[in-house]
Amino acid sequence: MTQSVAHSHTHSHAHGHSHGHAHSHGPAAPHPAQPAPWSILRMPVTTRLGAALAASAGLWLIVWLAMR
Repeated sequence: MTQSVAHSHTHSHAHGHSHGHAHSHGPAAPHPAQPAPWSILRMPVTTRLGAALAASAGLWLIVWLAMR
């Protein structure tokens, strides 16, 4: 009695852990640096100065409200 083992089937199933990028480093190595979507160092000086003044004003407002 002989059986035919010439059957083929595919297992197409999704795993629930897609990363969105290919890993190109070893398991013990840290992830490579990713490009930042924005950097404060690439902002114009006037924009940086305005952001610093706005942050300072916001912090002084908190101090003023706390002292009130």
